[in-house]
Amino acid sequence: MRRFIVVALGAAAFLPAGADAAGTGFDPRVVVIGEARDKIKATPIEDRPYRPLHVYGNTMRRRHTRATPQPERTRAAR
Repeated sequence: MRRFIVVALGAAAFLPAGADAAGTGFDPRVVVIGEARDKIKATPIEDRPYRPLHVYGNTMRRRHTRATPQPERTRAAR
């Protein structure tokens, strides 16, 4: 049973996900290899996609996003 769990987690880490998360800013791949890795490495950390288990990068992106002034929300006229 333990071997099955390890194999399943390993496969999930290296296989591309079936769901399309392009519009959400979320990249479901934990481990990225090849050209995709080079592209991510060349992108500034604040502009990289959110990825599971990447605590430092995700934290830096959240802090950067929350530090940026957001436009005022106005209440719609009733």
